[in-house]
Amino acid sequence: MSSSSSLKFKTAPQLLQLIDDYFIHIKGEYEYQVKSSPGAAKLKTWIREPEPPTLSSLALYLGFYSMDQFKQYEKRPGLIKPFRYAKLRIEAAYEQQLFEKPTGAIFALKNAGWNDKPGAKQAGATKTLKVEITNTGPVPAANEKEVDVLI
Repeated sequence: MSSSSSLKFKTAPQLLQLIDDYFIHIKGEYEYQVKSSPGAAKLKTWIREPEPPTLSSLALYLGFYSMDQFKQYEKRPGLIKPFRYAKLRIEAAYEQQLFEKPTGAIFALKNAGWNDKPGAKQAGATKTLKVEITNTGPVPAANEKEVDVLI
């Protein structure tokens, strides 16, 4: 299988359109059934239930066969912005879940690089700790023979 044979896009505008189509698709599909009596309420019947947005389901929708392939395309010049846009929309959905069911959303956002510690730097940031040792006082004994015992 060619690495791009299953993909549904060739250009950034096509990718953007498919990303928008994905977010419409996951809203689900329904129809209204009208009751025969006058003034009766319409009954909403789901043909396809709504789905939460995820990177994996987006990758499948776009025609990728692995997350590794998805991540490789994510780095391609000309495709970086559409992929960032898609990831931001998914992160926004997770943020909205923080008000109702936060546990899964917190996990997903942390995997997306978010941090819940105040003042902490993002993943990948390095810190340098400078340690300076200053001799103050007598040098410790290396073994028992160097110790004078007063009796």
